[in-house]
Amino acid sequence: MKKEPLNQDSVREFIVAAHGNFDEVKKLLAAEPALLHSSINWGGDDWESALGAAAHTGRRDIAQFLLDRGARMDIFAAAMLGELPIIQAMLSACPSLLHAKGAHGIPLLRHAEMGGEPAFPVYEYIDKLLSEEAVL
Repeated sequence: MKKEPLNQDSVREFIVAAHGNFDEVKKLLAAEPALLHSSINWGGDDWESALGAAAHTGRRDIAQFLLDRGARMDIFAAAMLGELPIIQAMLSACPSLLHAKGAHGIPLLRHAEMGGEPAFPVYEYIDKLLSEEAVL
């Protein structure tokens, strides 16, 4: 049986919370588990999920919480979390992802930067690939 679409105000509230309000994320997800896979179009084809929000704001705690509950890992979250083997595999399989933009047009390198020290190897790897590409 097909479920009804989520209320867009609830989706918006959840994704806004994922930018930094961990307690609110936990509360909203407990009340409506289907929010885990929700996303919103902010306009101009600017799509964002809660995991994407946590990734571009460097909220490792929120991102890991969402992943632990079944959120779908993407290249931006992997970059922020410092998951170098995932980044290497994805960029090897699809080199154009090096120039992919996340929510709000934020580039992959910036996501790695937001991950801080744990993501530094990913930052260096992406930066090296971009530098090598610029030389060509």
